[in-house]
Amino acid sequence: GGAALLPPHPPCHHSPDESCVANAIGNLCQSFLLSYGVRVGIGILLRAFKLAKRQSYSSLLDLKQLVSEKDLIVREEACRVGLLFGGFTGSYHALRCLFRKLRRKETPLNIVLSGSIAGLSILALDDSNRRRTLALYLLARVAQCAYNSAKSKNKFHFWGSHWRHGDSLLFSLACAQVMYAFIMHPESLPKSYQDFIQKTGPVAQPVYRAVRDNCRGSPLDIASLSTYLGKKGASHHVKLEEFPSIIPCSIIHPHTNSCLVHNANASSATFRKTFPLYFSLTFVPFVVLHLQKFMDSPARTCWLALKGAVRSTAFLSAFVGIFQGVICLHRKIASKDHKLVYWLAGGASALSVLLEKKARRSELALYVLPRAGDSLWYILINRHLVPHIKNAEVALFCASMGGVMYYLEHEPDTMAPFLRGLIRRFLASRISNPGPSSSRSASYTYLQTLDAIQKPKLLEAQEGEVSSSEKYNLESIPGL
Repeated sequence: GGAALLPPHPPCHHSPDESCVANAIGNLCQSFLLSYGVRVGIGILLRAFKLAKRQSYSSLLDLKQLVSEKDLIVREEACRVGLLFGGFTGSYHALRCLFRKLRRKETPLNIVLSGSIAGLSILALDDSNRRRTLALYLLARVAQCAYNSAKSKNKFHFWGSHWRHGDSLLFSLACAQVMYAFIMHPESLPKSYQDFIQKTGPVAQPVYRAVRDNCRGSPLDIASLSTYLGKKGASHHVKLEEFPSIIPCSIIHPHTNSCLVHNANASSATFRKTFPLYFSLTFVPFVVLHLQKFMDSPARTCWLALKGAVRSTAFLSAFVGIFQGVICLHRKIASKDHKLVYWLAGGASALSVLLEKKARRSELALYVLPRAGDSLWYILINRHLVPHIKNAEVALFCASMGGVMYYLEHEPDTMAPFLRGLIRRFLASRISNPGPSSSRSASYTYLQTLDAIQKPKLLEAQEGEVSSSEKYNLESIPGL
């Protein structure tokens, strides 16, 4: 009798002919296959570039060499990425239906709770560093949405937020902290990120260690430096001291006496090394996530991917060249080293972001900013200025996902178009239907009809900005 007096729960947003369980499982499988396909596709294309670089063109047609488990070790990582995206999508849909039935009403709390609990899918990744990176990235996105929401309502805005190059300034500050951390506190960066910077740059690890020891006033590892210089054939031309005032250019680039030649070679080498990676990260996600568009115009898709990869590779090459140029310039005008130089060099080299499209600069800033925050947090923990909390990245990811899903459904205009479109794609565009509540009708209508009303405009924007976020989220892919 009491149960009969309870109000009916709001209708679920999936098809009435489909059960809640079937809807959740279907979305789980779809998102799993999408993300798995993206990761495997990137791995195969990078492997093809590697074979082509060896001029082994016939092996490109040999599936055994192209996709063998020995050379293409992506299966476990692809499964984990698939479980992360698929697990979140499936559990989010299931929890939305469950909360509608349990609470018998549709409120923002349902969305926040569903997104937060579904965020436990981050446990599919076994590397705590990767989990922390994703958590901090999402935290930056939630902060962006909250700020945009407050600014649109005239409640709050930062001084200088109207500046034309404010995103470049933010990127510059974040890069300054990251490059300072790489030189002075490399342990504060994820191992994959350290390896990416090391492989991209032209300076050897023993030299970075010598610079770090010199700035700290510690004795240099003469044996390690001698071995390195001996391999370069410069051990007889360089005088090594345990406590030099500064590490000279003759040690930083022993293969040439010209700083200008060194910086030019560094930029061109960076372009050659990173172009295959950027082309793969541009082309594959767009094809997998927008297969129909690719089938309609494959030549245009390849051209856009090529153009985007060239532009992004030029940006990174200029970054490396400017950073090395500032280091060499400092040695021309100063006789003593200081760790602040590397912070300033990182900030100056970030000006190369102006080579990127305006729309991508904020994406890059919001990607590097969590890295900088993570590094700073690590340094503060090591100095016992803040406490260390175990599995804090999982809780942070869950809370951030709750916030992201709230803004996606209730204030979608506050979210970056790329992120909004990407989440909608993985959620199979079923997250919302027009409901009876007038306070939510605008957001629901926008989300449901975005593809139908603005499809030409959205696709054009996506073509011009082919997957900028994936480009920088997968820097440790084998084959670089």
